[in-house]
Amino acid sequence: MTPRENAADLPGGRDAAVALLHEYTKKPGLIKHALSVEAACRAYAEQCGADADAWGLVGLLHDFDYERWPTPDDHPFRGVEILTERGYPEWFRRAILSHANYSGVPRETSLEKTLFACDELSGFLVACALVTPTQSLHDVKVKSVRKKMKSKGFAAAVSRDDIAAGAAGLGVELNDHIEVVLRALRGVADPLGLAGS
Repeated sequence: MTPRENAADLPGGRDAAVALLHEYTKKPGLIKHALSVEAACRAYAEQCGADADAWGLVGLLHDFDYERWPTPDDHPFRGVEILTERGYPEWFRRAILSHANYSGVPRETSLEKTLFACDELSGFLVACALVTPTQSLHDVKVKSVRKKMKSKGFAAAVSRDDIAAGAAGLGVELNDHIEVVLRALRGVADPLGLAGS
């Protein structure tokens, strides 16, 4: 674990992070995206012995400014300004900057690579769950995810290149990456509204 990635350094812990998310984000879909990326980042942290709370909160807040400032001129830069004012440490802010390809901040740490790898894939897996008959993450299979990735019309806004690059950046096979994130999202299926009927 990188010593500087420590949840003890974060002001107010998860309660403060959730409050910040809700202060700037009202759309349920964006809140659910934040929860899904939080879960995925936590899963990878646990897998590699890092601070799961620290990594999870980076995932939770990576897009908290997006609803208010969705353009590349502003996101995630406005959010990082707010995080600076609220006392979030440099490693936290840098990870959030690095998830945007256009930010000029290269992904160097495991946390930075993980956030990028989990971001687009989490959104894609939610889209896959929504088209199952049960609308359940428990019924999404890796094979069907790979098949849907080949369909350009399905979840067209999700970058397949970013999903593939994310797995490559972590040094894991794409199928394995999908499995890790899918398992993580199943763990939060209830709050995502994707536990099935």
